Amino acid sequence: MADPLLSLSLPAPAKLNLFLHITGQRADGYHLLQTLFVFLDYSDTITLTVLPQAEIQRISTIVDVPAEQDLVVRAAKLLQQVTQTPKGVSIQVIKRLPMGGGLGGGSSDAASVLVGLNKLWDCGLSIDELAALGLRLGADVPVFVKGQSAWAEGVGEILQAVSVPQQWYVVVHPNVHISTAKLFAHPALTRNCQASTMATFLAGQTTNVFEPVVKEACPAVAKAHNWLSQFAKTSLTGSGACLFAAFESQLEAEQVLLQLPQQWSGFVAQSQMISPLYQVLNNQYS
Repeated sequence: MADPLLSLSLPAPAKLNLFLHITGQRADGYHLLQTLFVFLDYSDTITLTVLPQAEIQRISTIVDVPAEQDLVVRAAKLLQQVTQTPKGVSIQVIKRLPMGGGLGGGSSDAASVLVGLNKLWDCGLSIDELAALGLRLGADVPVFVKGQSAWAEGVGEILQAVSVPQQWYVVVHPNVHISTAKLFAHPALTRNCQASTMATFLAGQTTNVFEPVVKEACPAVAKAHNWLSQFAKTSLTGSGACLFAAFESQLEAEQVLLQLPQQWSGFVAQSQMISPLYQVLNNQYS
């Protein structure tokens, strides 16, 4: 069995955007967002094994993403360069989260690599320092690094931890891939939302601005939205293809999932205020 100080297996959890507004655009073209992130207890799995030489190896179930473009490899190389560690790592990625689904899979994988290697390589970086590195990889990486449900603004990097009641969710993936870049460039996208508050969210006055654009561009998403809406209020998460609806119990959610049409995939998960990444780390290092 691998030495626990040389190997670490960590979850890279899914996230949901409970709403997503665009309030403006920066001079550099980046969009200013408001959103509310929660984590789910449904994850990819990242296994990190320290190598004595400064080599980054990837063992992945993603066959169509070149290693140099893979966020897990880029995350490891970035931490290696910043900390000047002489060590390397073998990264095994077991994917469960669909690519282009709006669940943050790639960003979550990268965050788990940063947090895990900070431990294994004994880098000693703080969570804030790791989150700053994560922002260089993608706007969603910092929230996964910080690991708490959060109200987010800016490009997604200004985070305020919030308490959100746990709920059970049915998540449906219509088995299509949505291009985030194309959506941000779509002429019909609303980019001038009024600033929201937690009160407006709790009053049900928030939406996901990508939802009408995605439903129009992708009939499969519109069809899946209509199906899930029979059972509960349904929303798009992020800028991806996945849809979600909240239910009061695991049993109720699982009964809905049993009726899911065969052409789609889906799962039942519970929201978590603290990321499963830190739940596992805290258990291992407590």
